[in-house]
Amino acid sequence: MSEALLAERPPTDVEWTRARNRLNRLWARGTEFLGTPYAILGGAMSWLSERHLVSAISNAGGFGVIACGAMEPDRLAEEIAATREMTDKPFGVNLITMHPMLDDLIRVCLEAGVGHIVLAGGIPPGAAIKAIKDGGAKVVAFSPALVLAKRLVRMGVDALVIEGAEAGGHVGPVSLTVLAQEILPHIRDVPVFVAGGLGRGDALVSYLEQGAAGGQLGTRFAAAQESIAHEKFKKAFVRAAARDAVTSAQLDERFPVIPVRGLANEGGRKFLAHQADVIRRFQGGDLTREAAQLEIEHFWAGALRRAVIDGDIEHGSVMAGQSVGMVTAVQPVAQIIADLIDQAVVALVRQQRRMDADG
Repeated sequence: MSEALLAERPPTDVEWTRARNRLNRLWARGTEFLGTPYAILGGAMSWLSERHLVSAISNAGGFGVIACGAMEPDRLAEEIAATREMTDKPFGVNLITMHPMLDDLIRVCLEAGVGHIVLAGGIPPGAAIKAIKDGGAKVVAFSPALVLAKRLVRMGVDALVIEGAEAGGHVGPVSLTVLAQEILPHIRDVPVFVAGGLGRGDALVSYLEQGAAGGQLGTRFAAAQESIAHEKFKKAFVRAAARDAVTSAQLDERFPVIPVRGLANEGGRKFLAHQADVIRRFQGGDLTREAAQLEIEHFWAGALRRAVIDGDIEHGSVMAGQSVGMVTAVQPVAQIIADLIDQAVVALVRQQRRMDADG
């Protein structure tokens, strides 16, 4: 419970119950869609969102999501089965739309009885959406703009996630604050979950009051006790401030760099030098444009695994959102979710007190 609120006046049992009931009403659409007590999704993070973290989130009342990433069908089937051994609560699977075996991965999910499939990494093919829905599962997709959100709803998706540039990993250019204002007032046909920079329950409440159905958090869970991340990776999160989570830089528009947000380190500095060297070699005629682009893109190959699993936080890719500054300790997932709930309820108690004071 908030120490500041306790200092001014502890909530009464009546206040607490009333605020908790209001929170339940605010995210009722999200909890009904997910089948969970709390409308809190775990962001799908490669190497991190596997059986241990996913089951911990679901067991604590949230909705864990397996990050399929580059897994092949047999490997995904194994991960789903292993997760199910660790939880009997609902969880989902995140699939990358550009995966060459997307159809087979969808089949694996449906055969395993996965109820929610998240399609990420691009506009989902209409055939994939139809296959998932025909198989009895729900489709969740990402939208970075209102025009795409409307298109996805017409295509038949069952829910949307709008993720701001504050998030970790691959990000778009627009903040969640702006995306929420652009999209939430106009999309009512399906639940919309917000993501990017979320680190506290009171912040989530503000988006619920704007019409969001719930929130998705990744960075707060990446350094959780149940996360398989290397201890050096977790300690880097605990030490970091929001300003340390920066996006990868692009030196030359002729050679696009997909923006990825992570903690600034020696690897990021070397990436800049690498780009400069490749561009010089291209301009000198030593490399074709295609070869130069590949050299730039291959710089980070395996870098996320080096950071997450091997603990090379200086040369690996330490993907983190700007909410990393709110990661102050390695905590169990259940405690993280409990803190989020308490913060949300405290915010609603304060709100009600202000309304009562104003008559």
